[in-house]
Amino acid sequence: MPSPVRLAVVMDPIDEVKFAKDTTLAMLRAAQARGWSLHYLELADLRLRDGVAEGSARPLTVHDDAARWHTLGERHVSPLGDFDVILMRKDPPFDTEYIYSTYILERAELAGALVVNRARGLRDINEKVYTAWFPQCCAPTLVTRDMAEMAAFARAHGTIVCKPLHGMGGHSIFVLAPGDKNARVVFETLTDGGQRFAIVQRYLPEIVSGGDSRVLLVDGEPVPYALARMPSAEDNRGNLAAGATGVGRPLNERDRWLAAQIGPALREAGMLFVGLDVIGGFVTEINVTSPTGVRELDRQFNLDIAALLMDAIERRLAGLADKRTRRDR
Repeated sequence: MPSPVRLAVVMDPIDEVKFAKDTTLAMLRAAQARGWSLHYLELADLRLRDGVAEGSARPLTVHDDAARWHTLGERHVSPLGDFDVILMRKDPPFDTEYIYSTYILERAELAGALVVNRARGLRDINEKVYTAWFPQCCAPTLVTRDMAEMAAFARAHGTIVCKPLHGMGGHSIFVLAPGDKNARVVFETLTDGGQRFAIVQRYLPEIVSGGDSRVLLVDGEPVPYALARMPSAEDNRGNLAAGATGVGRPLNERDRWLAAQIGPALREAGMLFVGLDVIGGFVTEINVTSPTGVRELDRQFNLDIAALLMDAIERRLAGLADKRTRRDR
């Protein structure tokens, strides 16, 4: 009998996740249902020793119990390359600590582990800036440090959205209407007076009626339903963390076209689980770090999206095994 898949997860403190909503927890339950062994790490548990990626991991068991959803075993130190799969599910901010962790995970990948999502892709694919690789899918967008250029963009496009390049959950997103006297201070704040890059996009009013839809891609292929996150009456932001309400809907033809434009590049880059943010038929962000929305769609449409991801992981593991066999012949 083959030994069970050994899966390590790198995530934020598991004690603090929201049991009913957490996508990482859904992934872990799907892996455990296949008989895989689970091992838990936080960022502080990773290290490099003489070029070898190591982790201080704890065996993990997950439970379908809102009062007690996990049990952790005794800590053990082992090379990360000994794991078959490493799920990188640490939430942003995408700061220097996050970048350092991807170097460690890349060494684990070189030692034989399948890292999901791939460490190099996590570094290279900024969730806001990577939209520039698919301008045909996006509304007018500008990434700059220059506050005068931001002001000119606002004059050209009317109402605009301004946000930092490293945030998540709707943090520090501003909507500026024409003539808004706060515009300059918003530009100053986001760029630190012209010292940091920020992004501005044409405001898409369809967010009010259609929401900010999360289209999930599993190994480049779209899940057949999207989660439309409807802003509250008191907020412009279509983020669940900012009070938006998630309403599932079937994908439309435009969603599928966007997925066909972007999905193959993500698959090639080893990004097995990605969330496209779509407003009014335009992609505004490409989320690769720790996309969410699985639990809401599962409940509304009787899906098991995490199982689709485990299927994709199994296919990747089989491909890696075939490569090793051909190499060793």
